[in-house]
Amino acid sequence: MTSRLVKKTSIKKGLRPGSLIYIGEQKVDKVRIRVIDYDEANLSEHEFESIEETFPFKDKPSVSWINIDGLHDIEVLRKLGAQFGIHNLVLEDILNTDHRPTIEDYGDYIYTTLKMLYYHEERNIIMEEQFSLVIFNQTVISFQESVGDTFEPVRNRIRKGKGMARKAGADYLAYILIDAVVDNYFLALEKLGECIEGLEDELMNNASNETLRNIHSLKREIVLLRKYIWPVRELINEFDRAESRLIDKTTSLYVRDLYGHAVQLIDTMEAYRDMVSGMLDTYLSISGNKMNEVMKTLTIMASIFIPLTFIAGLYGMNFDNMPELHKSWGYPAVLIIMIITALGLIYYFKKRKWF
Repeated sequence: MTSRLVKKTSIKKGLRPGSLIYIGEQKVDKVRIRVIDYDEANLSEHEFESIEETFPFKDKPSVSWINIDGLHDIEVLRKLGAQFGIHNLVLEDILNTDHRPTIEDYGDYIYTTLKMLYYHEERNIIMEEQFSLVIFNQTVISFQESVGDTFEPVRNRIRKGKGMARKAGADYLAYILIDAVVDNYFLALEKLGECIEGLEDELMNNASNETLRNIHSLKREIVLLRKYIWPVRELINEFDRAESRLIDKTTSLYVRDLYGHAVQLIDTMEAYRDMVSGMLDTYLSISGNKMNEVMKTLTIMASIFIPLTFIAGLYGMNFDNMPELHKSWGYPAVLIIMIITALGLIYYFKKRKWF
């Protein structure tokens, strides 16, 4: 659990602020650089081998989306930062994959980072990936740890030129990218909800030690979700309230709608957390009830055999002056008394509905 909640940041110990060290796993062999440049009338797409080929897009009047897949190549970020004037502290945060979702206004550009979440079907866990944006007047630079298809719908919207995608500026592009990430949260939560429902049925029908392990696993996933989703509401709120020339008032209307989605996400997540906590309490109650049933059965059996043991022990004493010992009817009489006692106790327990 600790390795997923906290990344190893100790490698930066003693280094000065702004030192570029990648904290995370290398998820791609080679950094992939893609650019979509567009305005209302024109569109061009490029995939480049070197970061220097993206530099001419800095001063173009059209909107340029530069997407970097892979963060392990420090030199790529260093050159990009030098060309676009991105502060080393921002580059350091981009490379820190354990960074809390946040948004910061640097005047000439806005930096924001949040987590992309996926549900891993085979392992039944939430997988996370850091996603960062640097928003300029006409350029958006996005950074991902690996190649994915989360933003393919966004690319298709830009290609088709429908809606506001090709008419608005870089701030609207940043909005639809963040919106795509948030939409993925709903998919992850939906899958998690299906797991919770299945586990509830298992809990009520056939609870086992495996059920308990699954409940604890779900609790870990929800802890991760809270860590990544809660700050997103604050991030979107800051995006909406930012008094920056880079964000148009028209875009703010869409951002407010996105804020509502973030609130809905948090409400759903908190409901799931309560459900999983309730499932743990239910499991403990079921286990306690099972133990009580076992103890109840053992107690009833002991209650039946205690008087029988007393009678058997009484007539097992080796005294001579015990008249019953020398009578021919002594054994069957004692045996009948023991049977009547046992049946009487059973009748009494059933009448009291103890079993």
